Order: sequence, then C-alpha cells, then structure tokens
Amino acid sequence: MTRPIVVIRPEPGLSATLDAARAAGLPAEGHPLASVAPVAWEAPSAAAFDALLLGSANAVRHAGPALARWQGGTAHVVGEATADAARDAGLRVGIAGEGGLQRVVDALRPQAPLRLLRLAGERHRPLSPPPGVSIETRIVYRVDYGRFPPGLAERLCDGALVLLHSGEAACHFAQECDRCGVSRAAVAIAALAPRIAQLAGEGWRDVGAASHPSDSALLALARDMCH
Repeated sequence: MTRPIVVIRPEPGLSATLDAARAAGLPAEGHPLASVAPVAWEAPSAAAFDALLLGSANAVRHAGPALARWQGGTAHVVGEATADAARDAGLRVGIAGEGGLQRVVDALRPQAPLRLLRLAGERHRPLSPPPGVSIETRIVYRVDYGRFPPGLAERLCDGALVLLHSGEAACHFAQECDRCGVSRAAVAIAALAPRIAQLAGEGWRDVGAASHPSDSALLALARDMCH
C-alpha cells in the first residue's frame, strides 16, 4: 500500500466500512465529516399509500416509531444496504435498485395508480415519476456537515486515498480541502458512483469510481488504486 485510506462518511456506515476495509487488509482510518440526526415529522395514514420509497438506510433508522405502521408493507429502495435496513424494520422489499432512486422509480410499471410515500433527508434530489405513479415526500432526517477534524488536513497533504459515498460528501470534502489549503494534487479519491466522482470536481491526484454501488466494490477499487 502506498497511501492510507481515509473514510469520511458518518456513523453507522463509517464503522461498517472500516470493519470491511480492515478485514480485507486495507489500512483504513476514520475521519467523519458529518453526522445524521432525525427530523420531527408528521406521519400520514398508511392506508393512503401503496408503498414506501426509500433512498437511504438513514430514512429507516431515523423515521422513528411511526415507521411501525408500515410493518409488513412494501418498500422500494435504492440499494441493498437500504433493503437490509428495511427488512430489519419489518418491511417487505419490492424493487431494490442500484445507481440512484430515479432508476427505481423508472422501473415501476403499475397496472393501477400507485401512491408512494418517500421518506427522505433534508437534502434530496427531485424525482420524476412515470405515468400512474404519484410521490409524496416527508423529511425524516438531516445530515450535518462539519469542518476537518484536527490533523486531517496535514494527513491529506502527505498523500491519501479518500472514499466518497455520496454527492453531498464529495462537494463538502472538496470545499474543505480548498478552505484548508490542501492541494488536490496530493489526494486521490475513490467514489461509490461516477456521478459522485464528478461532483468532487477536478485537480485530484487520481479519481476512480466503483464498478458497482456497494462498499465491497468501492473497497476493491481502493485496493487497486493504493497499489
């Protein structure tokens, strides 16, 4: 390995990624730049919707007791990590997509009008539902981003590979590097998806995107980029 791997995602994903990296023999270290917190919300009647739409496992973790009224119901989810969280909460997973929530919505082909309740974070991408599908959104969590912790800027200046799990994290990380005077030429980034890599901007020492939007694929990419 020629450089350390820096993981900046919030908990509990941070610990999961660090555990997986270390199990694979990768020199990973955690420097979280964000935290996730619940947002108070008013849950509508479960009978008014045919299924939930979930773009993050955080929506499941922070929806609170109101989520119980959907137990046994269907949830269409963005990926396998969110699918696992949904099943643990007693939901039945319909479509588990990859590559973004819009693709999940595009895959719906309802024979009758389909009413979806989207549980989302404060910052979320708008969706364009296909004909016959309606989406109502409730905000159930927020992600709060912070400044580099002590010592991280110096660590990055010495050369590191940073894992980026979201577009928001990519933008924030780039802004913090610029604010702290960290040369992008010293830092390589490995992104969970091509769009995330694009949002990080230009000037990095090296840039890669995982072949599949999963932690295992991202860590495989990190291993290749570290050699």
